[in-house]
Amino acid sequence: MFRRIKKSVKSRARFGRLATPHGALATPFFMPVATRGSLKSLDAQGTRDARTEIVLSNTYHLLNRPGYALLEKCGGLHAFMGWNGPILTDSGGYQVFSLARHRKIAASSVSFKDPQTGKTVILTPYNVLKMQRAIGSDIMMVLDVCPPYPSEKEVIQEAIRTTTAWAKSSIMAYRKLGLYRRKERPLLFAITQGGVYDDLRAQHAQTLAKMPFDGYAIGGLAVGEPREKMYHILTNVVQLLPEDKPRYLMGVGKPQDIMRAVQEGVDMFDCVIPTREARHGRIYVFRKRERITATSAEWYETYAIRHARHQKRLVPIDPTCGCFTCGTTTIAYMHHLFRVHDPLAERLATIHNIYFYNELMRLIRRAIRTNDL
Repeated sequence: MFRRIKKSVKSRARFGRLATPHGALATPFFMPVATRGSLKSLDAQGTRDARTEIVLSNTYHLLNRPGYALLEKCGGLHAFMGWNGPILTDSGGYQVFSLARHRKIAASSVSFKDPQTGKTVILTPYNVLKMQRAIGSDIMMVLDVCPPYPSEKEVIQEAIRTTTAWAKSSIMAYRKLGLYRRKERPLLFAITQGGVYDDLRAQHAQTLAKMPFDGYAIGGLAVGEPREKMYHILTNVVQLLPEDKPRYLMGVGKPQDIMRAVQEGVDMFDCVIPTREARHGRIYVFRKRERITATSAEWYETYAIRHARHQKRLVPIDPTCGCFTCGTTTIAYMHHLFRVHDPLAERLATIHNIYFYNELMRLIRRAIRTNDL
């Protein structure tokens, strides 16, 4: 399902093709986050206008609302949200990290008392995959434990033991649910953990690499550790993951961090940065497209569109950008929309920022093919 087409001669970067039930994807690629089944402020057409090919949704939140029964009844999330491209679903493992005050981990499950509804939600390796089957996920993530930073080594070791046990249970659950028998089956990805400990990272990556997964994610990074520590771990871990399987760095989304990870051999990325920053009026713009191979931030800039200096700028955000926003509106109009709190502001900014990220990945793929990265 994954084919490496080209490997750079300058780095470990690789260009490839990943087949999913809802279409093939050129790698490396970026997934904007549609946590509850939508990119905030965008419908499916707006998502496509931003040149998006795949979105990421969250099993835990979709299990809460709209729930398993409704998604199964309507034929899955694709039909529910009107999206015909691939969908990757996180298992809910991130909520083990983000809702730590509201959860309890056991040997075979994790239970949450949802802070919004007060309802108890129990996740197991089996019901997480069953929910992802109802969602119609193209790429399913297994349930895992993502420890915070900093954590004592004993805490990380326990998280690895639990995550490994759940990975094995997920393979059995995948078979029990009949997913292997599907003609176009969803892909099943494992998640490696290990905190900032080199030996634990190596141990867990090597353990999971022996199991029959379709891809491998690197979890537990960008959770508070220094950037150089993240780069160090990334360099060591990626080399231990199978060369013939896609590698996914979870939750890392600064453009320069994506560039660095691609050079280490990572194929897949997701982050809330482009959508969250758009809602707050922070816009991403290329400065030097020809310099995107630098791992510094010199080739792009961000600016706050609410700032008074943008009030009379009757020019596009980026005249070289091909997105709907840059083709139809001006900086002054965007400034006005944000200042009067019109919902259209968030929509236009979101389309542009996601387009920026998708254009970045297109430029990265081209640079790999020409050995410039």
